[in-house]
Amino acid sequence: MEALPELYAVLQGEVASVTEYGAFIKIPGCRRQGLVHKTHMSSCRVDKPSEMVDVGDKVWVKVIGKEMKDDKLKLSLSMKVVNQGTGKDLDPNNVALDQDERKKRTFRDYTSQKITLEAVLNTVCKKCGCKGHFAKECFMQPGGTKYSLIPEEEEEEVTAAAGERHKKSSLTDDSSKKRKK
Repeated sequence: MEALPELYAVLQGEVASVTEYGAFIKIPGCRRQGLVHKTHMSSCRVDKPSEMVDVGDKVWVKVIGKEMKDDKLKLSLSMKVVNQGTGKDLDPNNVALDQDERKKRTFRDYTSQKITLEAVLNTVCKKCGCKGHFAKECFMQPGGTKYSLIPEEEEEEVTAAAGERHKKSSLTDDSSKKRKK
């Protein structure tokens, strides 16, 4: 039976292989290799793990996760919470690891939720009687000028076109009345 490393134990291992998403580390006294994901290689952003480590390098790692998947134990390791020169644990109370986990969990995608202002735009202020705002947001002074939302260009064009049609129809009505007399 192999000796498995304790969770949050700091160990020195050897880089077995490097991939585009991280590096696999051989842990002495353990047949299993652990993965240091590229997000756990450094406190700075790492785009290419091969620029950080090479096969055969000795690195200090901290065991940050153990997971059983398909009857295989997967070890998650971190290099960023261990001083690579001395092997000293830089995060003895695992505060940084908890923060990383919290960041992953609290992200939600709000892109599909659109904000619409129709409810506010269609309201009438009880204080001044104008459209587009609530009484608590009204900036009219008692006996002062009333302010309302400026209609959008499309709305202005529609009302202007309707007004022109009304004028034309009234002109034709007047001319037909003149002929009858």
